[in-house]
Order: sequence, then C-alpha cells, then structure tokens
Amino acid sequence: MADPDRIFIAPSLFAADFGYLSDEAKRIEASGADAIHFDIMDGHFVPNLSLSPKALAAVNRATDLFLDVHIMVYHPFEYIERLVENGADCITFHIEATENVEETLNYIRRANVKAGLAFSPDTSESLIPKYLDKCDKILLMTVHPGFGGQSFLFEVLKKIEFVRGLCQKFNICQGGKRSYESSSLKMKLPPFDIQVDGGIDEKTAPLCVKAGANQLVSGTYLFQGGNMKEKMKFFKGLCP
Repeated sequence: MADPDRIFIAPSLFAADFGYLSDEAKRIEASGADAIHFDIMDGHFVPNLSLSPKALAAVNRATDLFLDVHIMVYHPFEYIERLVENGADCITFHIEATENVEETLNYIRRANVKAGLAFSPDTSESLIPKYLDKCDKILLMTVHPGFGGQSFLFEVLKKIEFVRGLCQKFNICQGGKRSYESSSLKMKLPPFDIQVDGGIDEKTAPLCVKAGANQLVSGTYLFQGGNMKEKMKFFKGLCP
C-alpha cells in the first residue's frame, strides 16, 4: 500500500534534451524522482508533436523508474498495445479525445497497467464523477495541453478540491476502488491519485497539494536552471 502522506513526483521528459533521452532519464532517476512523465502528441489533438512509443522503449532501457505516459492523441485506444509493449506503467488519455472512454480505461487495465483520465482546463468537472471509480487517477491539466513553459491556470485549483472532495465523500482510494473499511481503523488509506501537470513550480506546487493533489508533474521548473535534486527535495517536503 502506498504511503498516504507522500507526494509522488514525475519530472516531464518533454522539458529535457531530446538528443540525450537516456542520459536525461538517468538524471531524473538520480534526482530522487518517483517516475518519468512521458508525453506523446499526435499533432492533431494538440498542435504539436513530441516523443514516440519507440522513444519510450529507449527510456525504458535506461531506467527502472515508473514510466507515466500521457497521450495527447485522438483514438487513444490504438496506442495502448504499443505503449505497454514499450514499457508504460501507467497510460493516461484525454476524455476529450474519444467517445469510448470507459472501454479505453478497461482495456488499459486489462493490459495490467494503471489507467489515468486527463481533463483539459476548459472541460467541466461535472464529467468527472462518472469515471472516478473506473480509473486509477485523474490528471487535471493546469495549463492547456500541448506546449511546455505555460503559465499556471489558478482556476484549476477549484477542480482539484472538487475531485478530492468526491473521493472523500464516496470513500474512494487508490485504484479507483471504493473502500468500505471502518473509519475507526488507525491505518490511513492511500488517497486516490490526483495528478497536476503544467506550470508546477515552487509557488504553485504547494497550492496544488493544499487543494488535494498528490502527484506533481513538473518540466520547465525542474530542468531549467538550478539543482534538480534540491528542487525535488522541496517537492517531496510538501505534505498532503
């Protein structure tokens, strides 16, 4: 069982030097990160292209870290098999990218990897309750998907609070499973994973954690300037 008092940190490889992916993966591992966040874009769902499933395989060979794959693509179902074969440990796709949301979540889980569901900033939180117990995490984009280095959208903080409130109301813990264990148990249940991605730095990370996020994805802040290890220590020092 995961530690409910610990923040999970996944540096985004999208901010790394693409010419040295293996070296960058090792740098992330040496920093004390929990995972590598790996973005895949198709140039259609978002107006940009990024890394491919083949690049994921190269990163997988370079590190033992958890590979947290975020696909910003239309027809996400078609990517799952290749991503699993190339080392994905979690696959997160966008609710806006397909009409077959539940089918896609089920297929990812049947492949024995974790399934995440992402929401762009403009998507209403009213769609979240339907899928909350059908996935392993909710990713709330705190910038518009597709480009790094954007400014944090503070209005998403209310969505984080909304999702964490639902988890508490319906007693949903990690894995999207409802827990009916007695509240009198001394053991704390792990939280349902709420991940944030975009503009996460020393100022916005504490706000996200306070609102209820327990997984932080950070790219530009971690990779550009300063010591990644020290920045990682700061993130890990935040308490949910």
